[in-house]
Amino acid sequence: MENRTNKWNEFKKSQLFWPLVALCIVLLFNIVFTKNFLSMEIKDGHLYGVIIDILNRAAPLMLLAIGMTLVIATKGIDISVGSVIAISGAIAASLIGGKLEYVDGIQKFVTLVPMPVAILAALTITTLIGAWNGILISKVGIQPIVATLILLVAGRGVAQLITQGQIITIYYKPFQYIGTGYLLGLPFALFIVAVIFLVTMYAVRKTALGLFIESVGINAVASRFSGIHVNKYIFLVYAFSGFCAGVAGLVICSNVSSADGNNAGLFIEMDAILAVALGGNSLDGGNFSLVGSIIGALIIQSITTTIYALGVPPQVTLVVKAIVVIIICLLQSNQFRTLVFGRRVQRGKSCEKTATELQIH
Repeated sequence: MENRTNKWNEFKKSQLFWPLVALCIVLLFNIVFTKNFLSMEIKDGHLYGVIIDILNRAAPLMLLAIGMTLVIATKGIDISVGSVIAISGAIAASLIGGKLEYVDGIQKFVTLVPMPVAILAALTITTLIGAWNGILISKVGIQPIVATLILLVAGRGVAQLITQGQIITIYYKPFQYIGTGYLLGLPFALFIVAVIFLVTMYAVRKTALGLFIESVGINAVASRFSGIHVNKYIFLVYAFSGFCAGVAGLVICSNVSSADGNNAGLFIEMDAILAVALGGNSLDGGNFSLVGSIIGALIIQSITTTIYALGVPPQVTLVVKAIVVIIICLLQSNQFRTLVFGRRVQRGKSCEKTATELQIH
């Protein structure tokens, strides 16, 4: 019994406790107010339901959150991931497209270049773009928000240059499997997230990489004097963030079967940063939790789904979302809980003390 109490107290003090509480509150709200929230059905061997929709639509955000977590752990920020998503989709759509040809006497859409080549090209270029951010920050010494702001602005222009200002539709069906396909009854995009998450978790928790990243975020100067190659790790995390944004871009592009250089991934960088913060990670760098960031992404997507399910007017959707996020952030704040709930506890203790004294007298 004592061990259980100790474990519970340790869990309450852990970084994941309040993000999980926030997620449970959002889910409970949905269970009560969203019709058929828990209902699921199997059609053609595929699972369908609101929860599956939340997981599926959160996949790009979870990918971004994984990369953003490592960037923020080094005390950095990457606000260019939305534009990188647009570039990734533009490259893939331009190379794949869909050309109508006769194959064995049947009309079929065929890809302009082999699909693996198109995917590899998109991921290589987005990783190089992330590496460019890393060079600007680690070698040139530009502040992270300024360096990535350059690409935030220029990236959309690059994406529109690639697509020539048009929305490119992808007719090649195998590519659509990335964003809309199912494997073992679940959306294929979730398996992509799972693979990248597990590989990243292994790299940062089973090797020294995670400790070096945290060390850079806590004190870069001390880390440098300790022999840690600070610039190398900053460069690597930005390149990895670019790679994650590239994968997210492919998922989004495949999901809508088109590439829109102007609107793809618009403002999603704010959601990615918010997911990391809601996951209990400090934006001041240092210790980080990838699991917390995944929970943060699920919280954001759950809120978005709830707002749409309740029929909130589009003109106030962002305001409602902001209010809910503020409430969740306040609940996760130790200072706020102490300020609000601490006084009540102290009042309760004072009343008990007074009652005890009266009984004695």
